[in-house]
Amino acid sequence: MEHPPELLLCQRQEGEEQRYLREDGAAARCGSCSGRGGPGAILLPAQRTREQEQPEQGCGAAHGLPAYPERVLPCPWGPGGPSCPQEGQCRLSWSLLWLWAEAVRSLGRERTSMSWCPLIAGMLLWSPGWVLGPRGSRHQIAVLKARVKQLQATSVPEVTLTKVELAPLQEVVAPREREESPSRTSSWVEKLKREARIQQLKVEQVSPIIASELALEAKVKNKAQGKVKGKGKKSPKTKTSHAGSPNIHVHGKPTGAAGKEAVTAPGRRVLDNKESSQFKILQQTIQSNLECFAFLQQPEEAERLLLMYHRSAKRKVLNVSAYNIVMRSWARKGRLQRINYLFSMLESAGLQPNLDSYAAALECLGRNPFCTKSIRRYLQQLQHDGFHVDELFQKCLFEEDEKEKVLKAVRMVHPNYQLPPAPSPQTCSSSLLQDFYSRKMVPYPKLDFSVQELQECFQKQLELEMNNTITIESVESSKPLTPQAIKAVKLRERWGCRSAGKQEQSSPQDLWEGAPHRGTQTGGFFSRPHRSHPANPQQQHGWSHWLTQFSPSTSQPAKYLPREYWEKLVAEAGFGPSLDLKNCSWSYMLLMRLGMHMLELLVQAVKMPRNILSPRLEPRLIPALYHIYSFRSSSQIGLIKPHPIFCQIMSDAAETTLTFNSSAIPMLCPPVPWTSPHFGAFFLNDTNLMRFVDGAIQHQLLLEQCPLVNLHPVLDALNQLGNCAWKINQPVLDIIISIFNDKGNEKLDIPPPMSEAPKPPALPGNLSALDKAQRHELLLCKKKAAEMHSLRVDALYKLSIANYVRDRVFWFPHNMDFRGRTYPCPPYFNHLGNDVIRAILLFAEGRPLGPKGLDWLKIHLINLTGLKKKNPLQERLEYANEIMEEILDSADHPLTGRKWWMNTDEPWQALACCMEITKASRSPDPAAYISHFPIHQDGSCNGLQHYAALGRDLIGAISVNLMPCDVPQDVYSAVAQQVEEFRRKDAEHGVKIAQVLQGFISRKVVKQTVMTVVYGVTRYGGRLQMEKRLKEIDDFPEEYLWEASHYLVKQVFNSIKEMFSATRDIQNWLTESAKLIAQSGQTVEWVTPLGLPIVQPYYLSQLLLSPALCCRKPDTVKQKNAFPPNFIHSLDSTHMMLTALHCLRQGLTFVSVHDCYWTHAVTVDVMNQVCRQQFVALHSEKILQDLSKFMLEKYCRYSLRSRAWGEFNLQNVMDSTYFFS
Repeated sequence: MEHPPELLLCQRQEGEEQRYLREDGAAARCGSCSGRGGPGAILLPAQRTREQEQPEQGCGAAHGLPAYPERVLPCPWGPGGPSCPQEGQCRLSWSLLWLWAEAVRSLGRERTSMSWCPLIAGMLLWSPGWVLGPRGSRHQIAVLKARVKQLQATSVPEVTLTKVELAPLQEVVAPREREESPSRTSSWVEKLKREARIQQLKVEQVSPIIASELALEAKVKNKAQGKVKGKGKKSPKTKTSHAGSPNIHVHGKPTGAAGKEAVTAPGRRVLDNKESSQFKILQQTIQSNLECFAFLQQPEEAERLLLMYHRSAKRKVLNVSAYNIVMRSWARKGRLQRINYLFSMLESAGLQPNLDSYAAALECLGRNPFCTKSIRRYLQQLQHDGFHVDELFQKCLFEEDEKEKVLKAVRMVHPNYQLPPAPSPQTCSSSLLQDFYSRKMVPYPKLDFSVQELQECFQKQLELEMNNTITIESVESSKPLTPQAIKAVKLRERWGCRSAGKQEQSSPQDLWEGAPHRGTQTGGFFSRPHRSHPANPQQQHGWSHWLTQFSPSTSQPAKYLPREYWEKLVAEAGFGPSLDLKNCSWSYMLLMRLGMHMLELLVQAVKMPRNILSPRLEPRLIPALYHIYSFRSSSQIGLIKPHPIFCQIMSDAAETTLTFNSSAIPMLCPPVPWTSPHFGAFFLNDTNLMRFVDGAIQHQLLLEQCPLVNLHPVLDALNQLGNCAWKINQPVLDIIISIFNDKGNEKLDIPPPMSEAPKPPALPGNLSALDKAQRHELLLCKKKAAEMHSLRVDALYKLSIANYVRDRVFWFPHNMDFRGRTYPCPPYFNHLGNDVIRAILLFAEGRPLGPKGLDWLKIHLINLTGLKKKNPLQERLEYANEIMEEILDSADHPLTGRKWWMNTDEPWQALACCMEITKASRSPDPAAYISHFPIHQDGSCNGLQHYAALGRDLIGAISVNLMPCDVPQDVYSAVAQQVEEFRRKDAEHGVKIAQVLQGFISRKVVKQTVMTVVYGVTRYGGRLQMEKRLKEIDDFPEEYLWEASHYLVKQVFNSIKEMFSATRDIQNWLTESAKLIAQSGQTVEWVTPLGLPIVQPYYLSQLLLSPALCCRKPDTVKQKNAFPPNFIHSLDSTHMMLTALHCLRQGLTFVSVHDCYWTHAVTVDVMNQVCRQQFVALHSEKILQDLSKFMLEKYCRYSLRSRAWGEFNLQNVMDSTYFFS
């Protein structure tokens, strides 16, 4: 049977007749079918009807669907109702598709719309939860319609049903009692009347006066209806809510402390951590949907979704925040009746209203005149629940004019009420930072900017973030225009995407340029609709005011930390929206499915003519993107690739621009200070305080549960790192770009272009005839070409961004990983990059070298060469003075001179340092020379330093320079000597492999393994490292590689165990503890000495995408192997943060690359002193004892054995020259 394209086909069920549904959601009848949208699967065609028919409310199919071809979806709105086995999950999914339908209608009629819009927010939550309950009938739907009408309204005069059979109804809603009655229909109606009377009694308990008024209104209304209906059926007397009276029920609610959100309802049990994580995911999903409806200004649909969960078995997943979202939606429309009803829903759910609830109610009352009685009643209830009016303005966040309306409502009752003063800031009580927060703050480093210039930089940054992307010029030399290139450029100008039923000039090229770059994840790209939101004037004013502290013309903020000054601005904001609004957090599964669906839309919508390059072909449109499948190791993965024709046109067009996300570019003004786990860094781009694995939410839960005052040290340290201003070393950048465009130089770490890739061997016509060697050679050529392409593009991105900001001052906002290690937010270009990138970065703030600054520049240069690692600092300085001619020649003639700088370990940083030394030495007064050059101080095998300090290991402390020595101790050379001693003894006893290794054991061979042993490398991983190092030795026999690497890694581990006995004991204790914890089904958690909560996100992998990623079983192997290195990483991060904060107190410029600290040459001595002081202070804490106590309290009931401590005295670190050098 041919079905008209404008109708939806409802799948035939056995024994049922065929039905049709229009795509716009209205039900249509056909043939002998009289049903509307009954149960079954729905096939969505590409056309939609223009006919407008009002849908019935009881049919779920009447809520609209997107035009999506050949997608069969089970209808979740069957008459299963509350007995649906999915307990409401299917209805949530359906509401999201309904939201997508609304977005499609608003964007246009065609499904090829490419307009990124937040309306698309909830379009993709289909899941296996779409399982229908029992099939029903039209009678069941009618009954459910009546039930919905009765429950959704605060009062219903009467619900009249005709010809309703009750037998099917018992599967949906079972009556409390079976009553003998002549009609099942009348039994149902009596039940509805009884519930209405109960509601009336509740209102009378709160306010008899209001109840009498409502009864009188109902009586008058009933009389009027009776006059109209004549002798028709009489309606019962019921009440409707008064516009000025809240329907609040008080039944002995307990009075809680301020901020407490919920009271445990009877029958609710306390949830464990796993269930709490599951609920958190579902809560995020529900709140995301509610936020979407609020954004669309559709509070009716938001309340309908909330009701579905409120009346289902999953009501327990709802929290006060979900109800508050709907309240705020209704408050904007001034609908007090709905606010009252939501308060009654809160009570029935066993939840206590919080400050946001009362703020929404008062906002609504502020939009309604003559509501003083209701305002007074709400204020009384607010105080009854343990809150104070002042807290509304101190703790709640407001948007648009919400704050003014709340204040207006309060002043209707209390005309003289004034906004409360800002609460006094809390101070961190950590013993490590008592002096830091109690002492007076020094002035900020000031930049050579006027206030007007800073505000102009702010406007540029704000515009950049509002645009989401930025297109910059590539540094790669442009190719000459060929006829093919000219044709490709013309094609681009002519192309357009068909969107919203008309031609718009938005080319596939534009869409593709905004996509993630090769080798990167797509999460950020497909989250743009979720992240996009404009900045309001109040926020812009606050940000602009914040930036004035960096101008030399202002001195007001000197006594505040950046975070404290921002909090001061927030407190002084007065009217208008809050400056630090919290964005809705979408669940990983929602973002993943949304992104998948949007990607599928791209594949289906972006078309190109098939004959665009070959006019002889048939002129029809083909997809510009398509699906392919590939294998990575043993796994098959799906990929989206552009069509070869599209790639050819892109290549011919020879584009000279690159497009990046705005968050990938350094900020053009100082970043917003971190004030909480959800606010800081960029102005509009969402940035997580803590980076974590996709789908893991335990980190965010721990941060939200942690008292904010405990996070202040971490937030202040991140702000200190992010406030460091940078500029480009332009002479070095120009040299690098010239080599980059001149076929690169692999020795100098400048990747060559693809034209220099090795050519694959000539292949025979029959590829199956290739022998093993030929196949291997072909594979190596492809692998080398892929590596070259990746390195070349990576360098292109970094150099292009550097060239874009070459004349600007810029900043790197920071966040951290789950261990507390800090990283710049811009991913491509930052100071954590390789030698090339570090060489082109300078501090924007310049400082005089001072009396010892030039000496530090020379010592730093020798450190970069790697030539005098075992020599004391004085000998390094003397060596630098001896080679001054080479230094000057390298600076004056970097590419045409003797090129001494090219033969160093870090050639580009060495060249930049040569140029700085040359400028300073040639200045009239080197001590007065203004230097912007950063000087580095590296820790000496920092991981082993922390282990030695934890165990007070004397031998280990000497090996890693914790003890004062005349010359630097080299732990790698010491281990190499110990391994050589073991080898010599084995060779004397006739061990063959020990004899083969004679003369091949060196510091370079063992260094990587020694360095990574502290970070948990296994013997397997260490063997691979050894094998790689031995391969680099030309004379080593290849046939002994495996046996030799196996022997060496064994000896290295034995050497470390002998030299660092306490280290191995601590590692074993940490490993065994993590193993026991993971075997019990829990993840390993701990708290750093600065109060940062940490959890390891390692779980067993799974094949299917599950909405409960955080509830997977912990991976015992990863949990136990990763705990020792992660714990040490958290300690070195703590040491770095302490150093950063106390350098801020000293007025220093400070940044770090983990255990490498940077500052100006004139302040190196001060930084070294602070670094040592904080290391001693950190390890003077009872770190292992506190960790043991924490794990005992959290995981077990009995104490573990204690260990003996070594004899090392921590105070010796203060006199160690080479601890950091």
